[in-house]
Amino acid sequence: MMISMLQTDTEIGSADLDIRLQCPRCRLDIAGLACLQCDLQLNRSEGIVYALPPERSAHYAGFVKNYEQIRTAEGRGSEGDEFYLGLPYKDASGRNSDQWRIRACSYDYLVKNVLRLALQDGSRRVLDLGAGNCWMSFRLALAGYSPVAVDLLTNRRDGLGAGEHYRSHLARLFPRFQAELARLPFQSDQFDAAVFNASFHYAEEDEATLREALRCVRRGGSVIVCDTPWYSSDENGRKMVSERRAAFLQHYGTGSDSLDSLEYLTDERLRLLEERLSIQWTIYSPSYGWKWTLRPIMARLRRRREPSRFRIYAARKTSGC
Repeated sequence: MMISMLQTDTEIGSADLDIRLQCPRCRLDIAGLACLQCDLQLNRSEGIVYALPPERSAHYAGFVKNYEQIRTAEGRGSEGDEFYLGLPYKDASGRNSDQWRIRACSYDYLVKNVLRLALQDGSRRVLDLGAGNCWMSFRLALAGYSPVAVDLLTNRRDGLGAGEHYRSHLARLFPRFQAELARLPFQSDQFDAAVFNASFHYAEEDEATLREALRCVRRGGSVIVCDTPWYSSDENGRKMVSERRAAFLQHYGTGSDSLDSLEYLTDERLRLLEERLSIQWTIYSPSYGWKWTLRPIMARLRRRREPSRFRIYAARKTSGC
């Protein structure tokens, strides 16, 4: 069963992008936005499909509250279009420019060296998992891809609602879904690639989350993990988590630990995922400049813990998941 999002709601999607839906609660393939088996109703408002069951919304309520509180305090978002249209290459707010510089390097490398190789047959349907304010979906749409943005946050400054800033700059705005990454509301084998957009480290269950992305991409398609911190050992990763929680508690009044999230990757974790899911990672290392390259050396000289590093991981789907 296939649903054309344009036929269902003119505020969602493009005429040439048909999305087959699945109930995120009971996994029944559905036509339309209602599940006849478990009575879950997916709601639609201002161009966003709300595909998070009430019980899962309650599960994430604390995380969303804390995350939005921290992001607001960090100065994320804007009222005008200029901020969003410049991302990731320009942070018009000037508040998080160093972080956006890293994101820009990762995105350029992703498009030129990873997606281009992964989608050689001309396929273009990409899941943007952890889309945030939808900047990557916007950039992918400009580049000729057909992105679908997925996130838990729907607010208009830092969540899916911010997608409205791109509407007048695209022929048709990309579809947006509020959903959890471990239970996506899509039928299997229909996307060409799924990109975890600085989001995989928020997963509570890394294997289940990665398996779900693999389920949604077609055979021969790719799942890509981008901008998730990597450490050479669990010890350094745990130190980072402890330091960050203490800093958040001091500055924002919350440790941002309402979910037992993955937080970071190590080579051992990547190897276990390979074994359990029968995949093989291709690892890419974008260049972030000489200062970034020297960070591990400077940390050792100053007897500080190992700093995070960012790499891009891609795995091709070769069998059913």
